Amino acid sequence: MILSNIVREARRRAGLTQAMLAERAHVPQSTISRIESGARTPSTAMLERLVDAAGYEVRIGLGEPDAQTTSLFERTLQRTPAERLADATRAARFVLEGRAALSDG
Repeated sequence: MILSNIVREARRRAGLTQAMLAERAHVPQSTISRIESGARTPSTAMLERLVDAAGYEVRIGLGEPDAQTTSLFERTLQRTPAERLADATRAARFVLEGRAALSDG
């Protein structure tokens, strides 16, 4: 997850607007906006400050590679671009049909 998404997700989970998070973190609202839009990459200290102001903490750790994910990735790369595009198209149709079904219900 890119850093802008971490800040946005922490803010949304806390039920805060950008202005509210900015006030809690003692930074301008424009800083939050620029980070969330990807126009600015926060330093580690700023990331921790913003996430903390939203009531969460940043946790970073190392883990063993996931063999299933690696295997899926390798299998995907063995497919042709046309096959990958067809898969993506089917997935997009599935999502759109699901959304349409939910909005109809």
